[in-house]
Amino acid sequence: MKLKPFFIAILTIVLLSGCNKDFLVKSPEYSVNTANFFKTKDDAISAINGAYQPLQWPKLYNMRMWTTDIMAGNSIVGAGGGSDGIETTNEANFVTTPDNPGVLDLWRGPWPGILRTNIILEKVPSMDINEALKNRILGEAHFLRGLYYFILVRFFGGVPLIIKPVNPGDDLRPKRASKTDVYNEIILDFQKAADLLPARSTYTGSDVGRAGKGAAEGMLAKVYLTLGDWQKTVDLCNSVKALGFALDPSYADNFDPTQKNSIESLFEIQYTGDAGYNFWSNENQASWLSTFTGPRGSDMVAGGWGWDQPTQEFMDSYEPGDLRKDVTVLYEGGPSFAGKDYQKSYSLTGYNLRKFLVPKSISSSYDNSPMDFPVLRYADVLLMKAEALNELGRTSEAEIPLDEVRNRAGLPNVSGGLTKEVFRMKVLHERRMELAFEGQRWFDLIRVNNGQYAIDFLHAIGKSNMSKKFLLFPIPQKAIDANPNLTQNPGY
Repeated sequence: MKLKPFFIAILTIVLLSGCNKDFLVKSPEYSVNTANFFKTKDDAISAINGAYQPLQWPKLYNMRMWTTDIMAGNSIVGAGGGSDGIETTNEANFVTTPDNPGVLDLWRGPWPGILRTNIILEKVPSMDINEALKNRILGEAHFLRGLYYFILVRFFGGVPLIIKPVNPGDDLRPKRASKTDVYNEIILDFQKAADLLPARSTYTGSDVGRAGKGAAEGMLAKVYLTLGDWQKTVDLCNSVKALGFALDPSYADNFDPTQKNSIESLFEIQYTGDAGYNFWSNENQASWLSTFTGPRGSDMVAGGWGWDQPTQEFMDSYEPGDLRKDVTVLYEGGPSFAGKDYQKSYSLTGYNLRKFLVPKSISSSYDNSPMDFPVLRYADVLLMKAEALNELGRTSEAEIPLDEVRNRAGLPNVSGGLTKEVFRMKVLHERRMELAFEGQRWFDLIRVNNGQYAIDFLHAIGKSNMSKKFLLFPIPQKAIDANPNLTQNPGY
């Protein structure tokens, strides 16, 4: 599903037309606004495509979401040294302040998507278009709004809850809603999405990659896992399985740009590798991952700026025989990449990330990688089910989904007869290794035992600055300056 800049222009104009009456008067006749848009099915499709696009931006999945693994202790920034990536280094050292540019990115990233989905949810219901298409578009909008808010609430806690387009005369300085209210809206959005969306298997051609029913149910399972509603988590994981999702036979297939949107993929951020747009602009359709994480000075990939270097502690966490190691990390003596052997001198830690690298035979230039980014895979669903079953006291039953993931990785079944507490740590370890560098580990750390798991783990690996206040990011100072009704998170 390719998202062209045309969609950005449309939605930007629509947003402006809802905020400034003079804009409508001064615009030339060919301008797009709410008076002459949302008339045809093509308008509706363009609008929903535009609502996906903020997910692609560096403020979210093209950079800031995957750098949370650095904060979670799996890796260090690496990069070019000096001030290169200093905002991420500060986050990872837990000296984050309200003026941190990375925090500001994560705060700003979801709001354009929320605004765009709000417009769609207001305008599309009254459109005279095919009912099935209308329901799909509305389902996608609910899914996307739920995902954008799920990102915000986990990083910042309660945030302004804006579920209608902003119009002249509306309060432009909203207060933060409670975390509970935000989660209630997220649940409602994902539930509506699950009711409205078709199964992913019905998508063909350019529609492949859109959110489907499984994506909505899988994300709702993750919300309930975060909130500790174990039975609902299990029920939704079972529902996802019934839709036909399964593990790819090979773990590596999940990170092969020639095998996108596979049977294991519930939802991934779509990139095309189109180099026709500026690499640094929002219109860019190429992934940053291979360019940023390729070993510096190695000539293994186009770009190769050396970000996200795995730590020794992370490497030592692999069990002997884990097939995921050679897929995830480059290390001296390991398998070559694109015919080139890795040297530990390429990295400050002796390791580089391999998982998202694209060979030059596919991506010949730094600005045209087509690698998608996984937001939710079926392996995650199996591990959510294992964790939830264990918390319900059904530990022996929980071994089945856990072992399915382990066996794919070449590992034996987990030992039977484990206590709930020991099994919980086994699942969290498995999540760390299976989902490494996919932007999941930080959220796992902060949700377990009200965040005490994060504090204990990070202290254990030497991050002594970590304290309870860092379980949430600060509200950016620029946001508070623009809206004095925003209150700061405790400790900042």
